[in-house]
Amino acid sequence: ASYLADNLGYEVHIAGLNESTSNLFYDFSSTLKLHNVPVSGNPFQYLKSYILGFNNLVKKINPDIIIVCDDGLKGFFLPTLLGRSKPVIYERHVSKKIEVKKNASVFKMITTKIKLVLMDFLSKTFDKFVVLTTANKLEWQGKNVVVISNPLSFYPFESSTLENKKVLAVGKQSYQKGYDLLLKSWKIVQDENPDWQLEIYGKKEPKEGLEDQAQHLGIENSVTFFEPEKNIQQKYLDSSIYVMSSRFEGFGMVLIEAMACGVPCISFNCPYGPSDIISDNEDGYLVENGNTDELANRLNLLISNGTLRKEFGKKARENVKRFQVETVLKQWDVLFKSLPK
Repeated sequence: ASYLADNLGYEVHIAGLNESTSNLFYDFSSTLKLHNVPVSGNPFQYLKSYILGFNNLVKKINPDIIIVCDDGLKGFFLPTLLGRSKPVIYERHVSKKIEVKKNASVFKMITTKIKLVLMDFLSKTFDKFVVLTTANKLEWQGKNVVVISNPLSFYPFESSTLENKKVLAVGKQSYQKGYDLLLKSWKIVQDENPDWQLEIYGKKEPKEGLEDQAQHLGIENSVTFFEPEKNIQQKYLDSSIYVMSSRFEGFGMVLIEAMACGVPCISFNCPYGPSDIISDNEDGYLVENGNTDELANRLNLLISNGTLRKEFGKKARENVKRFQVETVLKQWDVLFKSLPK
């Protein structure tokens, strides 16, 4: 959004639900115009405030193009709710697999199936439906589906030395991120490399029980859980390996951020994203999804082989340039200009 405004001359408005427009976690261009759409009450009141809020905002701003970045079901209805007065693009940030919940009841499985059918139908009502990887595209059937990856948010001048005995993981604590699997792998790693540390940054969720799991495995002294970090770039630069244990993803921003810092990545080859980013055995490793033994083996390999680690890191930093913001935003600019006026 900042690049569109500052470099390509777009007037950009961003609207969020029940979001403060001040004291944002990250810094953005001062030219961006931020809006809050307040929604509350029972489901009917919520829906009413949602519909009126966005319709009033669209009338006020009178945009040329509307982009929907809401992964919930309600966002799929916006072309209908807004009356199709403007071109509407949907940008899908996650895999459909996020809808599948662990230990779901039969009722939940049925409602999820209905939700996915609705999503499939409504996805075709958008002028363009943007997904992040070629594999993501296979989840959707519409002729309006295009692939535009996420852009890098930074590409620092310096690279990691890859000499600190630190492995890094970034992301909120959740079933999706698979930290329970990572801790099982780390138990194996610690037994072989007790002087290395695993640092995990992201919103904590006590119900995941990760700290208890670490204690049960006897690895609590080599694993540290941190709250979200604003200057996460420095944490990448301070690490020597990045590990992603997600069960499923939409893309994997953390992978390209780590690679931009010259840090080799090891990731489960989960749906979807890692295989579009990591070149296996060239700039990192792709591991069979959920295979904790193999994940540990690859970690131990890069830990023990500093020469290989630095070779992978150098290639990672070079290969990730295809995701630099000026490259990706050219694709958005072309897409915007292809839409009907």
